[in-house]
Amino acid sequence: MNFEVYPLVFKPILKERIWGGAKLSSLLHKSIPTDTTGESWELSTVPGDVSIVANGNYAGLTVNDLISKFPEEIMGKNVCDNFGTEFPLLFKFLDAKEDLSIQLHPNDELAKKRHNSFGKTEMWYVMQADPGAEIIVGFKEKSSADEYLYHLENKSLPSILNKVSVKKGDVFFLETGTIHAIGAGTVIAEIQQTSDITYRIYDWDRVDAQGNARELHIEQALDAITYDVVASKKKYEMVVNKSNPVVDCAYFTTNVIPLEGKMNFTKNGTSFTVLVCTEGDFSVVNGSGVEFKFKMGDTILLPAALTDFELVGFATLLEIFIS
Repeated sequence: MNFEVYPLVFKPILKERIWGGAKLSSLLHKSIPTDTTGESWELSTVPGDVSIVANGNYAGLTVNDLISKFPEEIMGKNVCDNFGTEFPLLFKFLDAKEDLSIQLHPNDELAKKRHNSFGKTEMWYVMQADPGAEIIVGFKEKSSADEYLYHLENKSLPSILNKVSVKKGDVFFLETGTIHAIGAGTVIAEIQQTSDITYRIYDWDRVDAQGNARELHIEQALDAITYDVVASKKKYEMVVNKSNPVVDCAYFTTNVIPLEGKMNFTKNGTSFTVLVCTEGDFSVVNGSGVEFKFKMGDTILLPAALTDFELVGFATLLEIFIS
């Protein structure tokens, strides 16, 4: 069976969250179920939340179905050599109407041992931020397990954490173990390892409609936390019609493309490419001149077999692949 090569998009998997809002609809045109929708999982192979193709001849198939039939055509040879048929990344949009919990993620070793999962290295690209919006990332000063537990007990943990003002276009790279929280008034594009393992350590003493607090993971977090000060904010250039490097780590490479007009690409087939449109409209034009149109809020999987293509339009794009 021959693989039909075209840009793939998927049905959003929408998640209600206690901290969610309505911007996934107003800003990104998602058909949200309620005005407390916090997440749109755009491309996922997390068990129970596997993305379904929304366009073209493969519409209705899951991404896992496609990868099992056409592993190298979709993932690329290098990615298959390293991950088999497990798609290694998860892509989301998040709308934080309220503050998210203060949390962190375990590394590969701990996640494998405790949860039989990948760890969760991630990055955030700020798509929109209200005036005064902040995030929490790491400690203000080098800390320790004892200091962390003391402040948790006294409900003063935020006082020793590093708060950072955010604006559109800011990028934060969060290595595993980094304490963090997305603050109210932000919309984030998130790129991460395929993992849903989160250690929640403080939730602002919130309760749900039934008066129940969400589960915390105080003990599990103790040996997973990075107590050193971290430098998570990434600086990058915005040269027009160029792939500007932002993050290059063992798990993924992310560039930012300010597209104005046309850009030609020749890939080597060793990895898939994902494009996340954070602003504007654009098209992917294949080698036969067939045009596929996309807009802000779209997440597009370009199979590894799509090696020659052109981007046309006026947009800001995140370009993600595995080196």
